[in-house]
Amino acid sequence: MKISIVTINYNNAEGLRKTLTSVAAQTYRDIEHIIIDGGSTDGSVDVICKYEKQNSLLLGRDGGGLTIIWVSEKDKGIYNAMNKGIEIALGKRAVNEDHTSNIIHNTSHKSLCDYVQILNSGDLLAAPDVTERMMNALDSIDSLNVNSLNDTICVPIFYGNMIRDFGNGKLSRDICKAEGEAHEVEWTMYDFIKGTVNHDPTYIHRSLYEKYGLYDENLKICSDWKWFVNAVVLGGEKLYYVPIDVTIFDTTGISETNLEFREKERHTELEKMLPTAILKDYDTWHFPVDQMKRLKKHHLWGLVYFIERVLFKLEKWHILKN
Repeated sequence: MKISIVTINYNNAEGLRKTLTSVAAQTYRDIEHIIIDGGSTDGSVDVICKYEKQNSLLLGRDGGGLTIIWVSEKDKGIYNAMNKGIEIALGKRAVNEDHTSNIIHNTSHKSLCDYVQILNSGDLLAAPDVTERMMNALDSIDSLNVNSLNDTICVPIFYGNMIRDFGNGKLSRDICKAEGEAHEVEWTMYDFIKGTVNHDPTYIHRSLYEKYGLYDENLKICSDWKWFVNAVVLGGEKLYYVPIDVTIFDTTGISETNLEFREKERHTELEKMLPTAILKDYDTWHFPVDQMKRLKKHHLWGLVYFIERVLFKLEKWHILKN
């Protein structure tokens, strides 16, 4: 399996250095590391050049080993940069000698990677063997999905744990709706209204970008969330969980420091996806549903059910009496 890791960066030289170091340390070697820099002026390009010099095996994209491809040019935002990286991974965008890029027009192409992982500047792979362990975990997933686009049997999307780094040594593990052994995880529309699949520890098969397109560049924060909704909820693609700590996530990023804007942007997209009456039900009842789930988790559901039945009988008695 060839893995394309896409790292986007803008004026975050120190965070970028840490990210690159974690990729270079991987024991799994069939990695193509695509770095998309937005024209940084803080020395990020020097960090990339040093990384390339020290770690690139220069075997070419079909030769195996750690291959480093990078671009430094102005972009139109986070998702425009991500899309550039994915297009390079799919063989749809060329990288010029001056490390600028351009779309390849009117030519047949072959996808050059098997899976794409987005690892943004400042985020780290949690351990040197994490990519190798995730690739080996594919063998333990019994139910495989036949992808109708290219008639190959594959796991369309699989993900592991994300460790949130809050600074000062404070860490928390985000298992993203799953636990236990490797298994298929069902995500519903309700789940995506409340949250999303963590992007960093997720591996997406190349064919899904062909089938569902790239990220919506009109959105500032939630385009990956929208992509997952289209692929998983509307497209029915399967998600698989692997109980491995994959990434350490930098909580100072835009999606974590602009939570109010993130929720507003999500809701705006939901208004486009769902009929008004359905969205109104979600808005009204999602919090009580969360409360019931929490009570059931802690084995208090029976008590709540008993109280609800008593109230039902009282209301029925009151109606009959009057």
